[in-house]
Amino acid sequence: MTGAKDSAASDYVVVGGGINAMVAAARLAGAGFSVTLVEERDRLGGFIDSGELTVPGFVHDTFSSWHPLFVASPAFAELGPELAECGLTYRNTEDAGLDAVTASVDAAPGGGERAAIAYRDPERTAAAFEHAEDAAAYARMLEELGERSGLVFGALGTELRSWKALRLGLSALRPGLRAAERLARDSLMSGRNLTRLRFRGWEADQLWAPWLLHAGLGPDHATGGVMLPLMALTMHGVGLPVVEGGAGRFVEAFARLLARRGVRVELGLPVERIAVRGGRAVAAETAVERFEARRGVLASTSPQALYTALLPEAAVPGQMRGQAAAYRPGRAAMQIHVALDSPPAWTDSRLASVPLVHLSDGSGSTGVACAQAEAGLLPARPTVVVGQQCLLDPSRAPEGKATLWLQLQELPFRPAGDAAGELDVSDGWTPELARGFAERVLARIEAFAPGLRSSVLGIKVISPVDLQAANRNAVDGDPYGGSAELFQNLLWRPLPAAAHHRTAVEGLWHIGASTHPGPGLGGGSGYLVAGQILAGARRRTRRRPSSPDDAGRAASSGTETADPYVLKH
Repeated sequence: MTGAKDSAASDYVVVGGGINAMVAAARLAGAGFSVTLVEERDRLGGFIDSGELTVPGFVHDTFSSWHPLFVASPAFAELGPELAECGLTYRNTEDAGLDAVTASVDAAPGGGERAAIAYRDPERTAAAFEHAEDAAAYARMLEELGERSGLVFGALGTELRSWKALRLGLSALRPGLRAAERLARDSLMSGRNLTRLRFRGWEADQLWAPWLLHAGLGPDHATGGVMLPLMALTMHGVGLPVVEGGAGRFVEAFARLLARRGVRVELGLPVERIAVRGGRAVAAETAVERFEARRGVLASTSPQALYTALLPEAAVPGQMRGQAAAYRPGRAAMQIHVALDSPPAWTDSRLASVPLVHLSDGSGSTGVACAQAEAGLLPARPTVVVGQQCLLDPSRAPEGKATLWLQLQELPFRPAGDAAGELDVSDGWTPELARGFAERVLARIEAFAPGLRSSVLGIKVISPVDLQAANRNAVDGDPYGGSAELFQNLLWRPLPAAAHHRTAVEGLWHIGASTHPGPGLGGGSGYLVAGQILAGARRRTRRRPSSPDDAGRAASSGTETADPYVLKH
């Protein structure tokens, strides 16, 4: 590079400042390595942030909000106590004296409305099902996932193209060939088909099919047959924790933890190039500074950016570059933040005590909305995620008032039309189109909470275009790091030619939502890669404890970690 100054070298340079980058940096620094984290924005956190986005006194989680995956993760088990010392406090249902976790409401087939509610207690949840046999089926579904938890969560915390994963797969045969076949069938099944096969009534589907959107899936995508009960088990076991005072407090606590552990954090510096010398990643370069990496670089980027922009062309095999260029984003998303003069007056008063409500009838309306978005249309009746964080954390709004966190996950980035025939999409996601769609969303909520719009004090709309502008990893407004359909998931995430966190470039690892285990706030890929590095260093050190350089070379080999991904109840 020309004109860029050289920075003091670190053992590892982490590119990006999201949850996976922060987890990896914290683990590596905690083990005694020197770490530099370089983030292009002027803040850490990626899609974790909060602020007074509407009117003073109302705190909104700008992007993501709910942290069940992090609280259930091995990253939290390891880092949680220190994060608490650094100021992280969670508020959950038990803190607010609530038992309800999530609900789904929509128009009933015969008129009126119907709602299904999930409580922390799965038995109480199933007791409200219309058909007694469905209560037993619900218990069996959760019990079976519990029996498979070692395999399911083990796969989430393991490189899938590894001997360890092969041994894990072979362990599925221990209960017998038929049990293994059932697991394989469920894994390839969609969420819609799972609920059709297992339940006579509508409740389980209406409750959990919309949750598949939070995994970047839809009700008709493969792997939903495992993800749907996984979502249910997580909600019952962990609840829906939010950060007291707003998600930005999570980032503040993590920044303090990184500082404690000696991580050098450089903000406002977009990395333009990962330098490769002798087939090895040796530095991350910005326009003004070069950050040398003695032992390796961890890149929390999209595969498009990593393989077609950041790496020298000679370092990337042609097949890999072609696959990265063809990597498919998922559906786009939108956030709408609302400050209210009073909490929503739900027609079904039970919803006033539920932290997160989906407006959906389950696979039916959600499947239609997904299909419309995939066809380039704005959904006529979108699934609306209604977050009522004030129920868990009253500090989010002045007394007697409320916030709403609204998320839409079934949108086209380049709309070709409007399924309702009402909105002009000819100029794409203009502010006018975003406001028009937000009005549709508010009208959909008002059908179940009359008077809502008259209570609005302020509103902030973050369109798919705004999401991409806020985070370049959200290609085409997709906050989940690329489509999570089976062709681009598990063994093939992110690319068939690069489906391992350790890349073809020695000393370079790929982390983030576009890598296994995929999207979510669990910090899974950052934790996994740091574990691989540390396990390799420990193994090499045991062999030749007198040589620090040998430990570094072992760390770059990407040896498997023994740390499992376990759901904590």
